[in-house]
Amino acid sequence: MTTFYSEFQKVFLSVDCIIFGFEENKLKILIGKRNMDPGRGEWSLYGGFVRGDESLDAAANRTLFELTGLRKVYMRQVGAFGNIDRDPGERVVSVAYYALINVKDYPVKLMQEHGVEWVDIDNIPQLYSDHNEMVRQARKLMKQKMKTNPVGFELLPGLFTLTQLQRLYEAVNGEEMDKRNFRKRVKEMNYIEKTDLIDKQSSRRGASLYRFNKKAFNEDSNFKL
Repeated sequence: MTTFYSEFQKVFLSVDCIIFGFEENKLKILIGKRNMDPGRGEWSLYGGFVRGDESLDAAANRTLFELTGLRKVYMRQVGAFGNIDRDPGERVVSVAYYALINVKDYPVKLMQEHGVEWVDIDNIPQLYSDHNEMVRQARKLMKQKMKTNPVGFELLPGLFTLTQLQRLYEAVNGEEMDKRNFRKRVKEMNYIEKTDLIDKQSSRRGASLYRFNKKAFNEDSNFKL
């Protein structure tokens, strides 16, 4: 251990994960009660401190895996949060990340072990420290990203109906979309493929199931939904 920078105050560095899911036509995030001080018992995002031998991205991926057991999850950095009084315990700077997962891929057993639950994005309680602001900024970035990149499919099962797809975009954007115009745009996209399968749970007649063709998308750079 060197003695460089010994004249400066040490600052803790952490990561916090805003994990988005989509269920019952609602955009949701994963939160739980803090089991440590300060803030024990308060609603909070899931996070942890960055270890000395790992990068920020590695710390975020490790934290996500510890919580969900999932790897190769879509994740992007939101930004750094460093208000002086953001943590009453110590001087802590946190770098927030948002991740998109399919709710059904997350084992209920792990949810119960970690004491977390899915909460509707529009009914989030007051969270610990500046976590509500992290969520707001993450949602804003996700909305912008979904306009030019098909990241929304990360929140859907492999097979989905057009109604599910439309409800997803409405949930993220917080506003209704015209059904006719939406489906017209979808039909113009050769990377959203109609299959021969029918979903009979959503209606008596059943609805056609679609899938996202990543290879076809990579050959078409003009995405806009």
